[in-house]
Amino acid sequence: MERMLIPLRELKFAKPDSMEFSGYGAVFGNVDAYGDVIVPGAFAESLANSHKSGVWPSMLSQHGAWGMTAADLTPVGVWVDLAEDGIGLKAAGVLAPTPRGQELHTLMKMEPRPAIDGLSIGYIAKDFTARSKPEEPRRTLKRIELIEISPVTFPANGKARVTSVKSLADNERELEAWLMRDAGLSRKEAQIAISHGFKELRRQRDAADGSTELDELAAIVRRNTAAAHV
Repeated sequence: MERMLIPLRELKFAKPDSMEFSGYGAVFGNVDAYGDVIVPGAFAESLANSHKSGVWPSMLSQHGAWGMTAADLTPVGVWVDLAEDGIGLKAAGVLAPTPRGQELHTLMKMEPRPAIDGLSIGYIAKDFTARSKPEEPRRTLKRIELIEISPVTFPANGKARVTSVKSLADNERELEAWLMRDAGLSRKEAQIAISHGFKELRRQRDAADGSTELDELAAIVRRNTAAAHV
């Protein structure tokens, strides 16, 4: 099995308490430090087999320390969605609420920069074209069987980097923007609703003009929140 080290192009935490995250595990058309390049469609067969069989690539930490001990090979989470898009291999996973999973979650979210911001794939090259000219990549990988995908410290592909990390504060800002855009609240009203709940906003509005329209608004937000968590 070979490894290809690729920094996360984008890292997002959807819900801080559940330790869900997403990012890019591979970027198409970019030559890595070992001279290999992946072409679109390289993961298609492997991903189709995973969806059909239910056997998905493992999520290890640092490639399981290259299999030095059984404990190192214990997964740190699971991948819940893997798919190709126009950029590369998009991966979404959930870190386990274990000491190592929680440690990775903390390291990925550190400020002013993540302490860990790379993913590395462990794979078997099923079909590739070898270099025929000096200016060509060492190998052009056309078909890859994914074995595992690991968060790692030292990525080799400098093309993709972490662009954002979703935290509770980010979610609150998104909710504030939604309340202003789609629910018609002012910024102050949206901040009151987020910080103190709709009861406080209703109390202030009722005191001003007797309005009770926030009951419907609260129901809309609850439905949207529930749908987002399904």
